[in-house]
Amino acid sequence: MHYRRPGLDRLSHALLAVCCLLFLLPVWLAFTASTHTLGALYSQTAPLWFGEAGWDNYRHLLSGSVGGLGTDVLTLLINSMIMALGIAIGKIAISVLAAYAIVFFDFPFRRLCFWLIFITLMLPVEVRILPTFEVVADLGLLDSYAGLILPLIASATATFLLRQFYLTIPPELVEAARIDGAGPWRFLRDILLPLSKTNLAALFVIMFLYGWNQYLWPLLITNDADYLTIVVSLKRLLTSADGLVPWQNVTATAVLAMLPPVLVILLMQRYFVKGLVDSEK
Repeated sequence: MHYRRPGLDRLSHALLAVCCLLFLLPVWLAFTASTHTLGALYSQTAPLWFGEAGWDNYRHLLSGSVGGLGTDVLTLLINSMIMALGIAIGKIAISVLAAYAIVFFDFPFRRLCFWLIFITLMLPVEVRILPTFEVVADLGLLDSYAGLILPLIASATATFLLRQFYLTIPPELVEAARIDGAGPWRFLRDILLPLSKTNLAALFVIMFLYGWNQYLWPLLITNDADYLTIVVSLKRLLTSADGLVPWQNVTATAVLAMLPPVLVILLMQRYFVKGLVDSEK
């Protein structure tokens, strides 16, 4: 029999609370600074409480053109959302089909195809950025959603993870589906995808965050403010012609940029919990 030690429990809870406070402190400072005016931020230290500007800074960013960007932050959020969703959905769709073909279809050089896909892990977009940019420019995809999304939708990581999961599917299930008259597409749609729901949810969160945090590729191919992403805009806001960085705009934009990834994680959290519970049964 194991006995709980109240002293250690209180200490662990206290340490957890301290770690949470340290983690949330920068977020709180950014949130409070976003409610102050520019003059107030330059006349005092980092504020710990809300300022007199209140929600006016957010209203200005979401509805009016921001200096140095040429567009409003709402457009930036929409652009980032389209890019992140396109990358996440595209990566999952291609990875599902690639892993499905490699595991359940018998064709020549199947193992070689898998390893060729796996080798592309050593060729991220930063390594092949110049030839990728040249191809995108030749196709006329600069300053477009297709140019932002298409070069980033192939994923060897997702293909590898789904392949490993598909290898655990019992052959008896495949044979039973074949006897029942299920063709390849029906087996994929009705059996394989429902079984891999929690895996796909985890991959969606990872790929969404990957697409949302992209900086170098959007910076390189977007010159039109209508296709600018919010991550790239943060860097542009830090440069000002008169030398005074508009920190109230920078912090407010940073707070708005954090909201979609946090919402995605919170909404998909129950799928992670379900996956852990199912794996223990």
